[in-house]
Amino acid sequence: MKNVVMKVVEGQGRNQSIAGPQTQHPDDFHVCGPRNVPSMNWKDLINSTWKDGNYKRTVIACFIQAVYLLELDRQENRTNENALAPKWWTPYKYKLVETLIDERDGSIFGPILEWDRAAALADFVPMRPNGAPRAVLAFRGTLLKSPTIRRDIEDDLRFLAWESLKGSVRFSCGLKALRSISDKYGSSNICVAGHSLGAGFALQVGKALAKQGIYVEVHLFNPPSVSLASSIQSMGEKAADIWKRVRSMLPSNGENQGGNNDGSKSIRLGSKQWVPNLYVNNSDYICCYYKDPDGAAEVKSTETGNANLPTNNAPCAAKLFVFSKGKQKFLEAHGLEQWWSDELELQMALNNSKLISRQLKSLYSLPPSEQTPGKGR
Repeated sequence: MKNVVMKVVEGQGRNQSIAGPQTQHPDDFHVCGPRNVPSMNWKDLINSTWKDGNYKRTVIACFIQAVYLLELDRQENRTNENALAPKWWTPYKYKLVETLIDERDGSIFGPILEWDRAAALADFVPMRPNGAPRAVLAFRGTLLKSPTIRRDIEDDLRFLAWESLKGSVRFSCGLKALRSISDKYGSSNICVAGHSLGAGFALQVGKALAKQGIYVEVHLFNPPSVSLASSIQSMGEKAADIWKRVRSMLPSNGENQGGNNDGSKSIRLGSKQWVPNLYVNNSDYICCYYKDPDGAAEVKSTETGNANLPTNNAPCAAKLFVFSKGKQKFLEAHGLEQWWSDELELQMALNNSKLISRQLKSLYSLPPSEQTPGKGR
């Protein structure tokens, strides 16, 4: 009888050990998060891992993943004990200080994460490593769940129609939050990031501050590049080019032989430029148009995170990181997980394609009274 009981107990133990790992959620950090990411320790004070472009990209992508999970935690009523989102920022010594709520549906579309000094001290890191932002504002993209799909798609269609998100409550709320942490910590100590639709918000709130001469670091993963507004504008530009060619073949009365310089002279805001970081996949039709063949790439290299990029000849430019892996399915090419992959190899260029120039040109065509940038606080 005793042997039978022992066998039953042993059998239960085996079943529990087999079932244990299966209880982990597929979105758990230890299941689908990055591998081989170095843990932060006192050595970061001498040689900061945040100076490594691959490390920075990985961590910021994890912060954005946490935004998706914050909303899913809310929808699925997960408590602090079993919440998934915190596991995506605590390994990097950050803490949640504020969540941005869409008043239309009550959903979380972005958090503010701040450097967690107490957690860092516990691992003998007495001060913030060089290159680590004091605060990060992150935006999620479209979440196809019943509580969020209506408002997410509404903003998707807003961008598709107008190539602008300024009419959304998320834009005004995000801009207010970004300005707040910029005032608190200084524009050089913060960054804003987003994925997909969230990258559209991150670009536009970052650009809104840049127009005021306040430059914040921006990281955009799979940013939307397709809209009816841009398509119509592109057709208009092509029509204008055709008309210019026709006019050049017509007899001239000599009045305009000097040429027309309107719009050809780029206006630079002082000696400083705002250069966002864009991460695109060639197989993702939502963002691949940023890699416009008509644009001119100034510098190309395999990503190291330490490239010195000239800005003299590219007034409207962005650091473009392109991932090419042959033909991929859309969901894989547009997914956030690819950006923390161990085997990710990116081609980096300072790019001033037509699409990037159109997105940023308003920064360099301000009235003369507004061309002096404010000081980065």
